[in-house]
Amino acid sequence: MINRVLIRIRVVQIVYSWYQNTNKNLQNAEKELLFGLQKSYDLYYYLLLLIIELTGVYENRIETKRNKFLPTEEDLYPNTRLVENKFILHLKDNKQLLAYLAERPMSWRANGVFVKNLLDKILASETYQEYVGLENPSYADDREFWKKIFKQFIYANEELADILEDESIYWNDDVEIVETFALKTIKQFSEQNGAVQPLLPMFKDDEDRQYALKLLNDTILNEKKYRDLIEKYTEKWDFERIAFMDMLIMQVALAEIFTFESIPASVTLNEYIEIAKYYSTPKSGTFVNGILDAIVNDVKKTNQIFKN
Repeated sequence: MINRVLIRIRVVQIVYSWYQNTNKNLQNAEKELLFGLQKSYDLYYYLLLLIIELTGVYENRIETKRNKFLPTEEDLYPNTRLVENKFILHLKDNKQLLAYLAERPMSWRANGVFVKNLLDKILASETYQEYVGLENPSYADDREFWKKIFKQFIYANEELADILEDESIYWNDDVEIVETFALKTIKQFSEQNGAVQPLLPMFKDDEDRQYALKLLNDTILNEKKYRDLIEKYTEKWDFERIAFMDMLIMQVALAEIFTFESIPASVTLNEYIEIAKYYSTPKSGTFVNGILDAIVNDVKKTNQIFKN
């Protein structure tokens, strides 16, 4: 689940911290990198838990109305379609989810007002009205309902993004990417798998974990090599006045270009240009693109890098 887009962003952040910290320790930097990636994986489970929490709040609301002193007919016989949703029942009982939460507990209780307000919006939506209007919904219908709800009310929700930012500084830049993985997980659920439906692993394989650590190490240990290259190809610029973040992003990009032969240089350039646009100045994307492109073209000619 932790893809290389997230890894690149996290490595850039750790390298930035490295140069801000006077007590430099590479082992600690590695631990911080892996800790940050673990927090990204926590967010994946936290978003899945939000769906369960919404259902739980609705179930509690039903029980409260049933136990009123003078319940109405509607209070006594409410629509229970939401709590009987077969996809949610499987998600609540998912073995992998329960095991993860037992090891790393998390809860939405502190954000109860947000959850209740979000539930109200869902219940007032056309998507919900269409869903409860189905005569005998299938498992696919139940799953499709939550896929639509996630897209409409959870994905790119600004209030939710603010809450997550307050919950963890590690989630500031992860939200939209991790939301796509939560949505992918909903789509993958099948009735046959039931509670043993596999969730996305933290890393696709050990190669991605090693990629993260190797990228960090090579960026830091070969600082002089990459800084000298950048200085050579920015001779028309005042080297000392180049934006600090631009320098770091190009340093990490060069570490990837020189270290990972299987990653096409064009892929690396595109990824770090996007990072520069987001994390540095408005003109950084163009600047980083021009410098890196010039470096790559020349080092290819002199066989300093070999790309598959």
